[in-house]
Amino acid sequence: MAYTSDHNVAVPDLLGPSEVRLSEAGARDFFDLLKPRVMSLVIFTAFVGLYMAPGTIHPFIAAIAILCIAVGAGASGALNMWYDADIDAIMTRTAKRPIPSGRVSPAEALGFGLTLSAFSVMTLGLLVNWLAAALLAFTIFFYAVVYTMWLKRATPQNIVIGGAAGAFPPMIGWAAVTGSVTVESVVLFLIIFLWTPPHFWALALFKLDDYGDAGVPMMPNVAGEASTKTQIFWYAVATAVAGVLPYVLGFAGPLCGAASLLLGLGFVHHAFKVWRMPEADRRMVPAKKLFGYSLVYLFAIFALFLVDDLAMNAISWLAA
Repeated sequence: MAYTSDHNVAVPDLLGPSEVRLSEAGARDFFDLLKPRVMSLVIFTAFVGLYMAPGTIHPFIAAIAILCIAVGAGASGALNMWYDADIDAIMTRTAKRPIPSGRVSPAEALGFGLTLSAFSVMTLGLLVNWLAAALLAFTIFFYAVVYTMWLKRATPQNIVIGGAAGAFPPMIGWAAVTGSVTVESVVLFLIIFLWTPPHFWALALFKLDDYGDAGVPMMPNVAGEASTKTQIFWYAVATAVAGVLPYVLGFAGPLCGAASLLLGLGFVHHAFKVWRMPEADRRMVPAKKLFGYSLVYLFAIFALFLVDDLAMNAISWLAA
């Protein structure tokens, strides 16, 4: 793969002759391009948005919608790995990904990502509705182009703005049922959007050298650890507040509201420990714990919304 210099970071030369080289990639290698761990959260949050949405949808159409959202998310991951192959090769966390490890060629990854993008958007539009398809298309574009090709290497606000891409799945799921964007779906979007900076900045704190070596302007590398830790704390507070909005706005019950509050307080507690973490402590244990808890938080709070909605539907059915 050929590279050109840009801001001290290598950028893919799209016209380089090695771009058309075919590798001996297997199914597992292409599956890894989809970022399956990220995809699992996308599928789950999209399903929760779809299930919570008012109205009805045929189970087969619902399955098609979730499949398209999952494939679209995977397409975004493949396009991200294609463009970021140069910096992925530098960072220890990503060096074993399919392209930098040589298992998949850049041309294969690009073709794979573009094909899946077109398939997922067109299928969602033709079989479900075009608003959901438009939101999915925008999400893929935002992640692959706005975040990956522009923001990630240009500004320490990359995660703040780019986090919108990961926040769209529940809104797309909601739109698949209702054909609309409502306040409720915006709240589900907001929870993930606010959760993203403390989640990734916690990672960036204990992977500071990796991002520095790759020339990616993550917040700790640009603004310093002290500023980053302060911002992590206040974003955690905002996330905790957003987490109880479904109860406040009346589309989640009181037990869900109380549990969401407790989860949010746990998030703030871990963020506070990061805030108070001495800069001399290079073990970064509080940051690592916050990163782990943030994953639990997002899964748990959306699981709460799902269980709460199931319970309310059961109560309504029994009362009928």
